[in-house]
Amino acid sequence: MDSILKTLQQQPHIQALIPLLKRNKVYLVGGYLRNLLLNKKDGNLDLDFAVSGDALRLAKLFSRKIRGFYVVLDKKERCARVIHNVKGQSHTLDFAQFRGETIKKDLALRDFTINSLAVDVEKIKAAKKMEAIIIDENQGQEDLKIKLIRMTSKKSFKDDPLRIIRCFSLAAVLNFKIDKTTLTQAKKDREKISNVAYERIRDELFKVLEVEDSTRFLREMDKLHILEEILPQVVIMRNVAQGPYHHLDVWQHSLEAVAQLELLFKEMENNADIQKYLSQDLVVNRSRKALMKLGELLHDIGKPQSKRRKEGRTLFHGHERIGRKIADRISEMLKLSTREKFALEKMIFWHLRPGYLADNELPTARAVFRYFRDTEDEGISVLLISLADQRATRGPLTSEKDRRQHERVITDLIAHYFKKQKEKKVERLIDGNDLIKKLKLTPSPIFTKILREIEEAQAEGSIKTKVQALALARKIAK
Repeated sequence: MDSILKTLQQQPHIQALIPLLKRNKVYLVGGYLRNLLLNKKDGNLDLDFAVSGDALRLAKLFSRKIRGFYVVLDKKERCARVIHNVKGQSHTLDFAQFRGETIKKDLALRDFTINSLAVDVEKIKAAKKMEAIIIDENQGQEDLKIKLIRMTSKKSFKDDPLRIIRCFSLAAVLNFKIDKTTLTQAKKDREKISNVAYERIRDELFKVLEVEDSTRFLREMDKLHILEEILPQVVIMRNVAQGPYHHLDVWQHSLEAVAQLELLFKEMENNADIQKYLSQDLVVNRSRKALMKLGELLHDIGKPQSKRRKEGRTLFHGHERIGRKIADRISEMLKLSTREKFALEKMIFWHLRPGYLADNELPTARAVFRYFRDTEDEGISVLLISLADQRATRGPLTSEKDRRQHERVITDLIAHYFKKQKEKKVERLIDGNDLIKKLKLTPSPIFTKILREIEEAQAEGSIKTKVQALALARKIAK
């Protein structure tokens, strides 16, 4: 506790704030304080303050003093934010007026007990013991010790239904358990999630998807029928039986595939190339790895609409096309970025392609070239999604021989991709100008076909010179 108090006393923003507290009582609350008490060094640069008086006025004064950027978040609720950039790092400081008449009433209206702790900022400087200045009316410190997420009151989820999802995201990030009464209340209030803006829902969902063991929390949300309130489209996958290659219905298979994908990530944690690829943020705070889990969860969402019975067999022809369309609607609903939307499309639309490549013990150079050309930046994503999909498929007709071949081909393709990435990029032998000048062709859609076939021939090594490329182009044009 002494080290926590010392950290607070040395915190530069708190030091700058103390001289401005003549008119107001101000308390440090929220995640920064919670993480300090957990000895969690996560680089959290966000501080939250509860203010007895005019929070907007105090925030504006503080922003002037530290030369930060001031913005009003909610004029009616008297909530403002100050953003301060220090040595390339952005610090966010939120100031909100008491939700109740006193700090105790304010804390009683917060979401969870571990977030309902407070420290009087004015007392920090002179304090000798942390225990003497911390306010804990809801047994928050005890819940921190036993690693428990517990709502502060039965009205918690009614006051803000987003808290239903946040209890899972907080449990995921902190690796805590959720109190049984809290889970029961979350299930009762789950339909209220539809009243929450989807941008807020998306942010909490991705916090769950970012952790190593997302499947544990996805299954728990599914069990309480909360996941379908977040992603209503997944309901159609429930209880849809599959053929003898599968041992699970479409929905349970999808959840198992996410679990297998997470196991794959752990297997590859020492592969620097893979880790760099997975950790890449497609937008700020949303990584490719997290989006891949969403892609794995939705990879078979087109199966219910495409299911057919023919000659005693269960078929799902075209489910990847249907799935891509559904995924587009989900991307729009979650307000995903354009980059994320296209990446999710590719993951779902091409997820069968690696399996076709693995039908041959040694895919041709042309087939490999076409695969990476079509999947573009998501080539590795699709390979890993396919491998997890295959591992989650354990019906009576699956064979160990096919499984081993699938794994070997996928592994070889991953190695091939990163090897090519490190090689000097091969320049095109010819381009559109050559077709016009050398072959006297008029620009038309056939240019695309010619140049694609030249690239494929070059990739497989059947042509190596410009003369050979022009000869092949002439032949294709005829």
